[in-house]
Amino acid sequence: MKYVDEFRDAELGRAVSAEIASTVDAGRHYKVMEVCGGHTHSIYKYGVDDLLPPNVELVHGPGCPVCVIPMGRVDDGIAVARNPEVIFTCFGDMLRVPGANGTLLDAKAEGADVRMVYSPLDALRIARENPERTVVFFAIGFETTAPSTALTLRRARDEGIANFLCLCNHVTIVPPLRALLESPDLQLDGFIGPGHVATVVGARPFEFIPADYRKPIVISGFEPLDLLQSVQMIVRQLADGRCEVENQYARVVPYEGNTAALRAMAEVFELRPHFEWRGLGFISQSALRLSDAYRAFDAEARYEVPNVRVADPKACQCGEVLKGVIKPWECKVFGSACTPEHAIGTCMVSPEGACAAYYTYGRFAREREVV
Repeated sequence: MKYVDEFRDAELGRAVSAEIASTVDAGRHYKVMEVCGGHTHSIYKYGVDDLLPPNVELVHGPGCPVCVIPMGRVDDGIAVARNPEVIFTCFGDMLRVPGANGTLLDAKAEGADVRMVYSPLDALRIARENPERTVVFFAIGFETTAPSTALTLRRARDEGIANFLCLCNHVTIVPPLRALLESPDLQLDGFIGPGHVATVVGARPFEFIPADYRKPIVISGFEPLDLLQSVQMIVRQLADGRCEVENQYARVVPYEGNTAALRAMAEVFELRPHFEWRGLGFISQSALRLSDAYRAFDAEARYEVPNVRVADPKACQCGEVLKGVIKPWECKVFGSACTPEHAIGTCMVSPEGACAAYYTYGRFAREREVV
């Protein structure tokens, strides 16, 4: 299949691996952050890290859309879902994300009408079919999923569907990256840029990383050879003394992004003054809310929500994992008290979470025997 099989060629992978090994400085330790949770899963599913030299370390970033949602926002969703006239809809991985008052699945078991959907259009269809009820869509995700929410809200407005609301939790990628780069806890040599987000926003928004922080970034695809080539491009930049944005995923990502999607987002959303991120705290202008033109569809304007900041469980170290400070297996409860079936933190719940990747693909310890 085009753009799949040829990006999983083992012989080519070994060749790129050898090129990386010949490029790096044996006396230097390289720390590269893959921003996107989809990259993390590809890395461990295909053993990409096993093909890298020992002095090239991949660390995980805050690019998992479910993982960054704080417990307080989950509690806000549960509060809305418990209104008797509400049909509350969300993606499947949000159902098991714990808040201070349990999960949305717990709320469903207690009688709330909570339903899983595959897209906001599914939620809009439910609103059409149930005109006597209020359907709330729990919108999450980076710029990757925000356009689909925007276009659904535009359709709801055009069709005059007044019983469809959105509880908006969309976040943006640039502010948390800037916060990480400003943090003294983490010294990085470069970034593997988020391919899905870049499909919408393009490569331009990431220019601040080389311009302001002198770090290279390579927008990457999700197949194993995509990731290996992206690492090779980063270490080549470092060896050449260069620092720029490169687009390895050019077969999908245009430099200027998807202009139609960006226009839809600009129409429907506006920046929040501040938003809480799990592990990163409050970051200014890092999330989206509905614009004045779409305020009638805003669930937060219709329903009272607790809007309370809730501290993560003391045993959970999802925040440190999201910042790349620790690896999942360094968390005290990883694989014991915290598993995908009984998760304490969001990084173990989401299919894009780093802890779920380590657990699924057997990365339980620092040392592994590579066959």
